[in-house]
Amino acid sequence: MTDRRMLARRFESERPRLHAIATRLLGSPADADDAVQETWLRLERVDVDGIDNLEAWLTTVVSRVSLDLLRAPRRKREHSWQVEPWRDEPVAPEADPAELVAQSDQVSVALLVLLETLSPAERIALVLHDVFGRSFDEVADVLDRSPEAARQLASRARRRVRGAESPARPDRDRGRRIVDAWLIAARDGDVRALLELLDDGAVLRADYGTTVQLVDGAQAIAGQAVLAGRLAAHSTPVLIDGRPGVAAIMHGRVVSIMAFELDGDRIVGLDVLADPARVEELAVASFIS
Repeated sequence: MTDRRMLARRFESERPRLHAIATRLLGSPADADDAVQETWLRLERVDVDGIDNLEAWLTTVVSRVSLDLLRAPRRKREHSWQVEPWRDEPVAPEADPAELVAQSDQVSVALLVLLETLSPAERIALVLHDVFGRSFDEVADVLDRSPEAARQLASRARRRVRGAESPARPDRDRGRRIVDAWLIAARDGDVRALLELLDDGAVLRADYGTTVQLVDGAQAIAGQAVLAGRLAAHSTPVLIDGRPGVAAIMHGRVVSIMAFELDGDRIVGLDVLADPARVEELAVASFIS
């Protein structure tokens, strides 16, 4: 029992580092939580006496778990709720990818878009070696390849990230105009203006934590927006996974975020996250208050 308690304490001391690795590999704190938890479960099932270097063992396991998640078909990204302030200035094209990914515990949307252009193996090699300083021998062990192959993967990843073009996104200026127009129309209860912004077949999906709501059609969504006019009056534009979005702030607390899916000048989809626990985890208020 005492040994298990000591092991648990060792693991807890390593948890922040493991979570940072998984977050940077997967781009999602929630997925990183799953990867770290799976790493603990695997640690509980092994003979710890046979582990020479626990830190290296944990790094390898959390990386392999992340690699499995990256390779899984279901990994085709759902909305990841990566939130950033709305800034117009682009990321410097000559910025070093390792420096960018190491800037914070949460991968920036701009970098995540670039990392998505890499294969899972390239992503593992780049992040583990260039960001966390793991040797190519360790990277090779994670990927089940030779150290030279791991070195080549990292080198190829660097070239691809530096030379990658961001996937096409809605024009920033147009997106901002639509978001601003939406907030004004919702605040003023202007149904006609809302209908002019919405595609007839638009869909709103809202996650409240305990319930999920689906609203079909421009008329129904416009009516919902008018009812939520008070939230619109207390909302500020943000970027959510690279898409135009808004964060609603009441009494100094972010209560919901909403991402816009655009087709030209029309809103074809709205994704709302109003689950208090998940919204709090995003720590949106830390950079927009």
